[in-house]
Amino acid sequence: MTHQRTLSFTLNGRPVTATARTHETILEVLQRDFGLFGARESCGQGLCGCCTLLVNGTAVSGCLYLAAFADGAELVTVEGLARGGTQHPIQCAFVEKSGFQCGFCTPGMILMTKELLGRHPRPTDEQIRHYLSGNLCRCATYPDIIESVRRAAELV
Repeated sequence: MTHQRTLSFTLNGRPVTATARTHETILEVLQRDFGLFGARESCGQGLCGCCTLLVNGTAVSGCLYLAAFADGAELVTVEGLARGGTQHPIQCAFVEKSGFQCGFCTPGMILMTKELLGRHPRPTDEQIRHYLSGNLCRCATYPDIIESVRRAAELV
């Protein structure tokens, strides 16, 4: 018997509800019920950062975060950063400084940068590396990503 639970949470600034089975991750619910595919499952173990989401302002691995834990929480996905068709300054910085190549890791890098800048508005390179250490880039554009985060700190 599969148990289901109705969840209510804020998603990208608007209240929503969803039904989730007890074993489902928030990533599965976001993709199935809301068509949000910016966060992607890659490793399925919370090691690569491709599935990064912000829950109450803290970055989490969406592939491991059970949907039930999102009940009552505030979730932000990369799709929720842009407002009224205007990119968020962090997104602009990644475009300006070419902080991506294939783009697969970019949503996670951007959301981790948002958490970083929320806690450290003028981060050192060491802080940037520490915060992004759980986000892997298969294309190895790390120097451009660091430059993008530095630029984002200027714009935010």
